[in-house]
Amino acid sequence: MTSSTPILTVEGLRCSIAGQQVVEDVSFKVPSTGITAVLGRNGVGKTSTLRGLMGLIQRRGEIRLAGERIDGLPTYKIVQRGVGYVPEDREVFAKLTVAENLALAERQKNPRREFVAELFPDLVQRRDQMAGSLSGGQQQMVSVARALMNDNRILLVDEPTKGLAPKLVTEVADALAEASKIVPILLVEQNLEVVRRLAHGAIVISGGRVVHTGDATEILDDEDLTRRLLGVHTGAAA
Repeated sequence: MTSSTPILTVEGLRCSIAGQQVVEDVSFKVPSTGITAVLGRNGVGKTSTLRGLMGLIQRRGEIRLAGERIDGLPTYKIVQRGVGYVPEDREVFAKLTVAENLALAERQKNPRREFVAELFPDLVQRRDQMAGSLSGGQQQMVSVARALMNDNRILLVDEPTKGLAPKLVTEVADALAEASKIVPILLVEQNLEVVRRLAHGAIVISGGRVVHTGDATEILDDEDLTRRLLGVHTGAAA
């Protein structure tokens, strides 16, 4: 696979929850390097798109990972193919320690323990602490760290800075920037300052459909486009 070959190709993705359609018709490509942002107002289908890609909700359409179709696979096989997932609400195992949370995520013979330790030194210090007693930002770091323990081919990261204090937003963004050097990331993120810093490309979803794709900075620098698609002013975003 060359650097110009998409790592992920999605065609006509439709997703439903309890019989209700939540993603109407989503198509996009994710390059094999860097961070691609998924943008849109609240409730337009961004999280459902990621959950559909992971097979966590009912879905139809064509999903290819490095050219191989994975839309017929159950979630655990998608993970085995090298798709890492950081869910919106962290979902750490509260009654297990930080070290136990990370150990459960290990799939390969030589997990990336040193890489994760360098990215999250605070977790090393708290390795014996129960994950449920961590702050929201620390739990988010555990969630990201779990996904980075393995040699994934792509990471799907959903709202990693949601509800975090500014200092922790910066720390999580730093970690994602470093991680993107070794693995491409599809990032759902509402903090447009973080998007401006991290993302190369952007996919904008509205009403369960992709309504715009392009360079992330060009989208955020276009005040009319940002206001129309995202409902915010560029000045407020920056």
